[in-house]
Amino acid sequence: MTTPRVTIAALATAPAAGAVGILRLSGPAALEVGRKLAPGVPAEPTPRHAYLAEFVDAEGRALDEGLFLYFRAPSSFTGEDVVELQAHGAPRLLQLLLGRLLEDERVRPARPGEFTRRAFLHGRLDLTRAEAVADLVAADSEAAVRAAAAGLSGALSTKVRALEEPLRALHADLEGVLNFPDEAEGADENAEARVVALRAQAQVLLDEAARGRLVRRGARVVLYGPVNAGKSTLFNRLVGEARALVDEEPGTTRDVLEARVEWDGLALTLLDTAGLREAPGRVEALGIARTRGALAAADLAVLVLPPGNASAEAEAWTREAGITPVLHVGGKCDMDADAPSPSSQEEQLRVSGLTGEGVEALRTTVLSRLWGGGTPSAVALVSAPHADALRRVCEALTRAAEASRFSSLEVVSGEVGLALEALGEVSGTHVSEALLDAIFQRFCIGK
Repeated sequence: MTTPRVTIAALATAPAAGAVGILRLSGPAALEVGRKLAPGVPAEPTPRHAYLAEFVDAEGRALDEGLFLYFRAPSSFTGEDVVELQAHGAPRLLQLLLGRLLEDERVRPARPGEFTRRAFLHGRLDLTRAEAVADLVAADSEAAVRAAAAGLSGALSTKVRALEEPLRALHADLEGVLNFPDEAEGADENAEARVVALRAQAQVLLDEAARGRLVRRGARVVLYGPVNAGKSTLFNRLVGEARALVDEEPGTTRDVLEARVEWDGLALTLLDTAGLREAPGRVEALGIARTRGALAAADLAVLVLPPGNASAEAEAWTREAGITPVLHVGGKCDMDADAPSPSSQEEQLRVSGLTGEGVEALRTTVLSRLWGGGTPSAVALVSAPHADALRRVCEALTRAAEASRFSSLEVVSGEVGLALEALGEVSGTHVSEALLDAIFQRFCIGK
């Protein structure tokens, strides 16, 4: 892939009123074009020095006063000459300044993620760290921020290299035996054990990708069960405000209510749903249909059952969740303190949305069921394209392990080569323009 030579420009801050707005230029003409707006800056400015400058229009009339910073290639974010103009954050002013930059024929508007893409193309970032930039910008919870920051510092890169280097060594040994059998005799010993170990290592990364999906988008937790089980009261208690209507009349909730919360740094979307029962009214039936849809898309379903509910009924409600994991909770425990738990002996959660009893234990259990231990912020954030690549790595190494027992060395080497190629899509050692487009299109313009 060739590195671009055209100069790009974009607004690097949100297009809204604020104290500061930043315009960014990157490319061979960045300094010359930037100085057109700030002619008072020296022709050869000191890199990484902030100059107080007057920004002018085409006729030389002052538009604003701000800071001019120059980063000389290759010691910049993109690896190219970069200029940043820090003006006041007036949207119309920033549009005028950006329009002035784009008047030069050597400059064009930056595409989404193009600054970070150039950083990758110039070797300033690998793909995992480049994606961590987008994750950090989009992070909306503490866990997401910390996980993205870890990715930006190279946490995922280190894990990928720890898999890629021995995988490449194995492939080289197998190819050596195939092409130079006399010189490389014995290099294929323990090939099956090496493949199995690398397959397990790849699976750990793939499992972490699924956990990272929860950190990136947040987990979806649905409260469901029969009518009048105390779901809405519990929902209000968990959210911390009266979001759902509560009444003794069965079927009060007729739609799916959503609320965003953050527990121990992890973002969760809590959903309060219509109670499930036979022969509901027409509007309530629509709510029940939405409940079933919410259950299918949930990461965890919390089954809230009223006091005295039989275990057979609890099993029937559990089946309503399909393949979604279910956590059993006895609701309204303030009404009947002596009632047995409606769930199995493994799960003895009893809560009261009215008094708050058991709510902290419920929060702890929900987080444990979602994570199974560990810290959300310690997980590696893996994008959908990279997760797909890791899946193909695991599949190829599974086939390689089978081939090492039942097939030829050529087949084993071929499958290891496919795994190495797929892993290269994550590390950036084997990546197409189409894959780069898919990765960087989720970035904002100016980043």
